[in-house]
Amino acid sequence: MLEPTIRPRRLRATPAIRRQVCETRVHPNALILPVFVREGIDAPVDITSLPGVQQHTMDSLRKLANDSAEAGLGGIMLFGIPAERDACGSGATDPEGILNRAITAVAEEVGDALTVQADLCLDEFTDHGHCGVLDADGRVDNDATLARYAEMAVVQAQAGAQIIGMSGMMDGQITVAREALDAAGHQDAILLAYSAKYASAFYGPFREAVDSQLSGDRRSYQMDPGNRREGLHEVLLDIEEGADIVMVKPAMSYLDVLADAAAESIVPVWAYQVSGEFAMIEAAAQNGWIDRERAIDESIVSIKRAGADAVLTYFALEYARTLR
Repeated sequence: MLEPTIRPRRLRATPAIRRQVCETRVHPNALILPVFVREGIDAPVDITSLPGVQQHTMDSLRKLANDSAEAGLGGIMLFGIPAERDACGSGATDPEGILNRAITAVAEEVGDALTVQADLCLDEFTDHGHCGVLDADGRVDNDATLARYAEMAVVQAQAGAQIIGMSGMMDGQITVAREALDAAGHQDAILLAYSAKYASAFYGPFREAVDSQLSGDRRSYQMDPGNRREGLHEVLLDIEEGADIVMVKPAMSYLDVLADAAAESIVPVWAYQVSGEFAMIEAAAQNGWIDRERAIDESIVSIKRAGADAVLTYFALEYARTLR
């Protein structure tokens, strides 16, 4: 019987050897925690479909921000849930609106320890739940929405946002935001482009988290899940428009798109492990079907391995603590 001379198993023999030859490692500063802040509540509210995740008050937000900084997270991405909504999402550009006040609170609390990031989109603020303003026929008006985005970008930068997450998937949004920020003296504000954002079923729990008013879907502006080349096309367009960072969302079902982006991008590439991906792991673990800790680690490592420089994940704080 011939014995093999090439034995890859040599490098898997012990934990020490496996650690030394590991190709992909995650550091806490590569993790970003999405956080929901809700107006009009006096205590944090549990989100049923996201076990362990809450809608926060301003006070609990400050504590969470400090906990995140202490754990070494790279940043916090803030989402605001207003008490009142209207057709144009006016609360998004109100300096005293819930999201803008939350930005300032986190910036004051931990702005030197991690990056203060804000979601720039209208869906949380509109009474119809779409990511832009609607035209007379009820369709999202791309160019009218751009004007709202430009105003939002400036207000968020004034509130203290260091990274502005352009998540609305409107054509030209990076250009108008960059121009508006520069004109207002915010040349240092960083634009994170949600470049390849797919119309995914995995956003379900997020709808509960932000009390979404959406009726219908967003397929006329978010991407078709079957399209891979288009994902890279969107990434390259956003880089051309001036994006400082590009994003693929969701992460786990789109690792091919993420790998394409990482191979071609000249700017950092991030990915978002979205609410449904988080919820599936939690649900399977609660039923005893998977090892929860190993599944969390494997899922985030796989996103990093595919090429993400940083990962937005609801597991960020817990996972960072295990890494440290």
